[in-house]
Amino acid sequence: MIEMTDRPPFCKGGWGDMKGVVMRMLEQDAIRQAVREKYGQVASSGAKETCCCDGGGCCGSPILDPKALSRQLGYSESEIEAVPIGANMGLGCGNPTAIAALQPGEMVLDLGSGGGFDCFLAAARVGEKGHVIGVDMTPEMISKARENAEKGGYRNVEFRLGEIENLPVADAVVDVILSNCVVNLSPNKPRVFAEMFRVLKPGGRLAISDVVAFAGMPETLRKDLALYTGCIAGASHVTELERMLADQGFVAIRIRPKEESKSFMKDWAPGIPITDYVVSATIEALKPV
Repeated sequence: MIEMTDRPPFCKGGWGDMKGVVMRMLEQDAIRQAVREKYGQVASSGAKETCCCDGGGCCGSPILDPKALSRQLGYSESEIEAVPIGANMGLGCGNPTAIAALQPGEMVLDLGSGGGFDCFLAAARVGEKGHVIGVDMTPEMISKARENAEKGGYRNVEFRLGEIENLPVADAVVDVILSNCVVNLSPNKPRVFAEMFRVLKPGGRLAISDVVAFAGMPETLRKDLALYTGCIAGASHVTELERMLADQGFVAIRIRPKEESKSFMKDWAPGIPITDYVVSATIEALKPV
């Protein structure tokens, strides 16, 4: 029998600290569930207008269609037209495949793969001897991506249901990790980077597009769940991201904010000056050999 004065081995600070840990876990679960529900609605409806118009419903713009937004993000016309209809949902904030330098035969992992847009572009670059895994925590997105893969006849792509904090991927098997405006949605980013480090091969690399903070955001915005699911409130400061990556063992860390991204991000939350605090950026890093 455990007396109330005893301290559980996993909680060195005693019962008070344990209560804090439990509260943080509940908060994180609430955020994950909100994100899962929102993007499940997006996947089920297939209509971009189901998000963003309510002041931060998803990563994207309430004005531009997916193809127009993708052009702003740096995708070429040939890339936009190469994927199956429905794969490009206009939910990103950059083009991670542009910085990934993908090579034939590589194993690629896309975190928060959505409808499969970046996965299908990566599949074309790594070729038949390569392989692409898309991971998404939303069942509706996984179903949509698998349908798109079937329509496009992709045989070197697979989609797995899972959280990016607990990747359904073996240790040290991935050459390149892609992600497009997804890491900011996680309430436990250090865990995400730890999982990235685990699944990468020695010498493996990150090629990520995401939203980062460059100034302190008012607490009222930080606590706005709609802005969190809209890829805004959960953005970490550049220096904080650099520290988290370094703490996990990554080297050659390079985070490059893209000032020009403010031109489309200003429409993500009408009436709120979010570009005073956040911007899209590319994030690159290596796992040491």
